[in-house]
Formats: sequence, C-alpha cells, structure tokens
Amino acid sequence: MKIHFTGELSEVLEGISILREDLNIEIAENGYTVEVINRQGPLVVTNKQIIYDKKFHFFRGLGLWLQHMGINKEFHLTEVPQFETSGAMIDVSRNAVLTVDGIKMLLRKMAVMGLNMVMVYTEDTYEVPEVPYFGYMRGRYTEEEIREFDEYAHQLGIEMIPCIQTLAHLKEALKWGYANEVKDTDDILLVGEPKTYELLKKLIETASRPYRTKRIHIGMDEALQLGRGKYMEKNGYNNRFDIMNQHLQEVVKITEEFGLHPMIWSDMYFRLASREGNYYDFDESLLEQVKQSIPNVQMVYWDYYHADEAFYEGMLETHKKLDPDPLFAGGLWTWNGISPNYARAFRNTEAALNACKKIGIKEVFATMWGDNGAETPIQTALPGLQLFAEHTYHQEVRREHLEERFYHCTGYQLNDFLLLNQFDEIPGVMEDNLYSSNPSKFLLWQDVLLGLFDENIKGFPIADHYRGLVDQIRVAKERNQSMEKLFRFYEQLARVLCMKAEIGIDLKSAYDKRDKAKIKVCLENLEILKVGIDRLRKAHRDVWFSVNKPFGWEVLDIRYGGILTRMETAEYRLEQWLNGEISKLEELEEVRLRYDGPEQFPENVTLGRGETYNRIVTASSL
Repeated sequence: MKIHFTGELSEVLEGISILREDLNIEIAENGYTVEVINRQGPLVVTNKQIIYDKKFHFFRGLGLWLQHMGINKEFHLTEVPQFETSGAMIDVSRNAVLTVDGIKMLLRKMAVMGLNMVMVYTEDTYEVPEVPYFGYMRGRYTEEEIREFDEYAHQLGIEMIPCIQTLAHLKEALKWGYANEVKDTDDILLVGEPKTYELLKKLIETASRPYRTKRIHIGMDEALQLGRGKYMEKNGYNNRFDIMNQHLQEVVKITEEFGLHPMIWSDMYFRLASREGNYYDFDESLLEQVKQSIPNVQMVYWDYYHADEAFYEGMLETHKKLDPDPLFAGGLWTWNGISPNYARAFRNTEAALNACKKIGIKEVFATMWGDNGAETPIQTALPGLQLFAEHTYHQEVRREHLEERFYHCTGYQLNDFLLLNQFDEIPGVMEDNLYSSNPSKFLLWQDVLLGLFDENIKGFPIADHYRGLVDQIRVAKERNQSMEKLFRFYEQLARVLCMKAEIGIDLKSAYDKRDKAKIKVCLENLEILKVGIDRLRKAHRDVWFSVNKPFGWEVLDIRYGGILTRMETAEYRLEQWLNGEISKLEELEEVRLRYDGPEQFPENVTLGRGETYNRIVTASSL
C-alpha cells in the first residue's frame, strides 16, 4: 500500500523504513495521506491521522491504521496505555543465541505490537576482551553486534536493557580455570574476594557500554547455596542475609561508578525473609529489616506459576513496601520442553497483568526462558508477546480481539500456533496443563528399551492423540507460509511421537508374552522410526539456524544422535534374543515403575515433568 505521511515525522521515519517490508507499505507522494501528530495523551488512530505520545506508540498506531484501513473507509480508535513499559526478556544463555537478524525479527514484530522494552539475558554470552574464556565457544555477542541491535531497537522506540548475572547462575562462565579464585560454588561468585569485584567491574562495564540506556539488570536470583562452598571454608558460617547485602552493596558501588541504575530479581530477599527459604512464604515481620538493608536498586518480582489474581495483588503490594516502583516479570512458558505451554502462559498472564493494572504497576515484561537446551523455537513466543501487548493497551482482552491483532501484527493465525499446546496437554494431563507436564519432551528423548516413562502413560491413547495432530499441523504449515520451517518441525515431531510414544510399551508387552512375531513388528517399526527421527533432527536444525547462531546446536545433535544410536543397539539386542544368542533381555526383564521425580503432584493432573534431558534418557550417571 502506498502511503504519504505528513506532519511530525522526524523521530519515526527510520522506523517506518525498517518496517516497510514486513507491513508491505511504500512511502510515496501519490499515496494515501496520513497526518502524524506527536502530543501527550492516548494513542488516537483515524483513517486520516495517527496521534501518538511516545515513539513506540506510533508504530502500534501504524499497525492499527493498516488493520482498519483494510476493513473501513472511516474509523476512529483510541487506546490508553496501561503501563509505561511493556516488553520482553529473551534468554540467550541456554545454548540458543539469537543472531542479530533473529533479534531484529523479534524487534519488528514487537514494535508493531506496541511493546517498548527488550532485555537480552546474557549470563556469559557477551564478549569481555580481558577475559577470553568468558562465553568461549558459546556464541557470545561482540560489542559491535550489541550496538547494532540496540540502534535498530532505538529507531523503533524500544529500549534495550543489558540483563546479566552478578552473583549466581554463572555455571558456564565459572567452569574454566581462570575463575577458580572467584567462585564460591560451581555457579555462584565468591563474596568478599577482591578478585570477584575486579571481574565484576569488567563485566558490568563491558555489558553496559554498547547500550544507550543507563539501566541495567544485574540478576542476583536463586543463589540458594550462597556462602555454602569456598566462602564457608574461608569465613566459616555466616547468615546468607548478611552475605547477600555485603555483595549487593559492592556491586551497586560499581554500577554507580558507571552512572547506571540497577535492578535485581527480588526472590533472594523474599527467601531471606522466609524461615523455610521459599519465595512465597515470607515472614511479614522480617520485611522491614530487609527493606532497611537494600541499597538503591529496583526490584523485579518474577512469577510464572500462579493463576490467582488475588495472589499477584498480594505479592505486588508487598513488593511496593520494599520498592515504590517494582517491575513485574511474567512468563511465556517457552521452557516447558520441546513445545510451548500456551494454556498455562495465557491463564497466568491474564491473572498477573490484571493484578498489575489494579495495583498500579508501571513496568511489566515477559520472560522467554530456554531451560535445558532451548529446544523450543523462539518464534513460538509470539502469541504470548501479543497477549502482553494487548493488555498494555486495554483493560480487558477478548480472544477474538487477540486473534485479529495477532494476524495483523505478525501475518499468522493465532489458532494455528495454539495447536502446539496439544503436544503436552494430552490424555492424562489436566486442562490447561497447570503443572507443566511435558510428555512431548520425555517421550521423544526416552530410551526405547529402558522406558523410564512408559508406566506413566500406560493405558492412555497417546499414539492416537499425536496421530490426530499430524494433519492439523500440516494444514497450519500450509496456511502460514513464512513460518513453514516452524510448522514443518512440529508436523514431523507429531509423526515421530505417534510412533515412538508407545513403542516401549509394545516391546515390553511382546517380550513378557515371548511373542516373537510382535517383536519382529516392533523391529520393523524401529527402522521406520529411525528415518523419521533423522528427518525431525533436520527439520529442527532448519528452524534453529534460521534465527540462532550455530553454537549450542551441537547439544541437540548429540541428543538426536543418542536416540538413533540407542535404537540401533535396541535392534541389535532384540535380534540377539530372537536368534537365540542370549536367553533374556535384562532391560525388558525389569518391572516398569512410574517415573518418580523430585517434584510430587496430585493424582490425575499430570503424567510427570520430564526433568532435564539427562534424567529422561537414563537412570545411570550421564
């Protein structure tokens, strides 16, 4: 569509140019005239004007204008932003490091949605020239790469904020020999050690330098073993509250030296105010002591787990006692396994953001973690980002409205993406999968001879469920051509799971009956399945390399290779038994037990969480 923009254009022209191809528009003198006006107040979009306050409001307004011009000749829309800041945190520390182009793709989608903040979560995936092993072979960003996507975001009105760790979650950074003198445990820095703060000064300076913003997220979450390793050997037992305060004071001195405004995840201070060390059962009487000790930092309340609006209200009110302007971080549940958990993400997000509006929270963002190898492609986060965006501009969000906005902001069908929820919300799992069962992960990776999860799924029509998904996802693939790689991957995943999910059960049953004919059928199926799994690996690889750097993919290659080699061994063992070379198969002699993970759940709500890959594939030490 040809558009002739007039009015106050200076701060948005570069952004319009960036979005031209995605929005299929052309700036032309002979195009439809749209006046651009910059003034305080709500976002107003008519068929002749876009009236906006902040730069990022304009790009949402442009998307709304295009949406409604395709429907009506005349229209008048008004949206009142509910939050000053609404955005996302992208995890690039769990093996999948987005390329600069991959980040730019997300920034363009977010700009049209009307989001205005992005954190790129980098534990060790940013280059620190003085520390060459920091992020070594992990796909770390150079300073030039960060400057490039920060500039790109700026043109779209999006603030990019460095998001690092300065206490815990540093296992990959601290595994090299250079860090021996600065680590307390394998993933926590040694508090009180001068060399720790020498290192942190380098990290903070380097991490913040390429960004325009003066804000920085310095982490500090989940340091549960703080002071329990080398620190205790050097200093004896000390209260974790005192250790945490000592460390945070020192880190804040460094941020102040560089003129930065830090924020931290709030959980450690709530854990320290808890007699059991938990995030959500803190002692109100201890909070005042906590408040007096906290230096000048913003608190980020992260919570992905609750569906109760009143619970969020209570936690937010408590956070405001510690910090008048806390941020809220919700979760898009991209880390459930190999597919997203949209049902839980949507239900919890609705509750959380409604509470944020009631309590008057000014800044919110969505986390997109990639736990245990980032098996779920980042593109699956788009529906959750759209939900955050619509709550940012509306008090209430109807599903029909969300579907319309998702299509006009991304070009994709929301219901096609929501099909992916069915990979984990299968027979035997409660509605909305609120306990985050992830059968698509554990059924893919588990061993066909050992079958650690076979007893969990026994009696449920799991194969039929995945068989029914194949055609639905194939149609979605054809309907969303620019996401063909993503849907091709999930179509092949459904094909593999409908064969692999119950093959271990079939093998065990046939073996127990000494039914050699059925064992031979299973052998034929294993041959077919090996071909299917290799196709799945290649489809997954295509999605990965479309947005990610190569580093980290080797882990998934190894996982897929593990399935294939174990299936070859399974064939070898079964043929030995069929040929009479061995009298029994010890793997199939074992009585199958339910998978007994450390987390216990009520009955009839979940088939079990698959834990991490190493706990899925073997009961031995990996």
